[in-house]
Amino acid sequence: MILIVDDKSENIYSLKKLLEAKNFSVDTALSGEEALKKVLRKDYALIILDVQMPGIDGFEVAETLSGFSKTRDIPIIFLSAVNTDKKFITKGYASGGIDYVTKPVDPDILMLKVKTFYRLYEQTLALNETQQTLRSEIEARKQAQSELKERVDYLHLILESLPQIAFTADSKGQIDFVNNQWFRYAQHSTTFPETAVGDPSIEEEWSLSVLKNVPLEMEVRIREINADLFRWHLLRVTPIKEQGQLSRWVGTFTDIEDRKQTEKKKDEFLSIASHELKTPLTSIKAYTQLLGRTINIDEEHPANKYIDKVQVQVAKLNNLIADLLDISKIDNGKLKMNMREFNFKHLLDNAIDTIYHTHEKSPDIVRTGDNVDLAVLGDEIRIEQVLINYLTNAIKYSPNSKRVIVNTVNNTNVIKVEVTDFGIGIPAHKQKDIFSKFYRVEESSLKFQGLGIGLYICSEIIRQHQGSFGLQSEVGSGSTFYFTLPLN
Repeated sequence: MILIVDDKSENIYSLKKLLEAKNFSVDTALSGEEALKKVLRKDYALIILDVQMPGIDGFEVAETLSGFSKTRDIPIIFLSAVNTDKKFITKGYASGGIDYVTKPVDPDILMLKVKTFYRLYEQTLALNETQQTLRSEIEARKQAQSELKERVDYLHLILESLPQIAFTADSKGQIDFVNNQWFRYAQHSTTFPETAVGDPSIEEEWSLSVLKNVPLEMEVRIREINADLFRWHLLRVTPIKEQGQLSRWVGTFTDIEDRKQTEKKKDEFLSIASHELKTPLTSIKAYTQLLGRTINIDEEHPANKYIDKVQVQVAKLNNLIADLLDISKIDNGKLKMNMREFNFKHLLDNAIDTIYHTHEKSPDIVRTGDNVDLAVLGDEIRIEQVLINYLTNAIKYSPNSKRVIVNTVNNTNVIKVEVTDFGIGIPAHKQKDIFSKFYRVEESSLKFQGLGIGLYICSEIIRQHQGSFGLQSEVGSGSTFYFTLPLN
């Protein structure tokens, strides 16, 4: 809006009509006092100000406006028919005007000046807004940097107090902080500790992790600078994201040597115990069979039932010992696969028949999916072991269910087998550990017996066949365990 200030209404009228004809919004004031009141209440893009007015003249109005932050940038054009001398023109510029026009006024020239100053004022406002936005953004960034520095300092303080080796790295993987524990194992803050011969390279694994933006977890042997023995450590490096963008990495080395030694002793015990139990168990099994053949009594006699029960329990114990021996072989890298071609449909039928014969109250095992009457290269006995384990678990953990579904999928390159039960299910946060050694879900461990080694052995068997394995499960709705085998 443009403000016209003149003590003569006829001058205001003619100038107002001229400006409104060019689509400008116009406001008017008949005195300097009125003009000052309006300018302080409203925003104007331009003021056309008469010099000679009673009371406060135009020069005084301009000087007053230049003293306020709100009004000092409003462009002022002076109009005068009397004060046309150079000294008055000079005074007009000195008092804050940007132009001095003498009457009579050329309408075209005046309009050109009005348009120019109006446009300059709009550009000035836009520039001021931009500057204000930049100032706000700079302040916000300063505040964010200050908060980030506080968080980083706090993080460093926490890492410094840890008993583990701890470090941080920037988004590109460059180490930018290490705690004091680091220097017990490394000479420099930017160099990882030395690893034992034969262990994977920390630098290579770390570079790959940074490239893929995924966490790093690995077990390596490192030693203190002046020590002779390497100790097992678990290296974990986690990416830290802010607003969806990776900002830094936080890593720790945790000493797990004692845990490793305990696991080693436990594995040695299991191996020795399994082998020692195997011999007397074989004898018990043989003598039980001889006893059953020797007793010549009625088949309905309780003694026959007792002998049958002993044989069932011996078979369970024999399977448990076999699993413990498999665990020992896996840990020592001696679980070998006898790879040869076999018919997968025959194997599947045999596994289902075995379940029917070994379970007194077996639910219906329903076959669905693609035809798998084809040759597969693998260890037939071990694959059957996986299938029987899946089916046994399905029956075990769905005691009230009347059916188990075995679905097969032939994807040309792989065979996929899915075993679905309708039992208790597994919580989502515990599914990732279900194939781990000795892992059992707490909710089911109180009700169902087992050591938690069957699925671990299955996973190793499938892994050695270059296949995959996994599950989908929902608590209360059942579970689907699957594995795949490559056809080529």
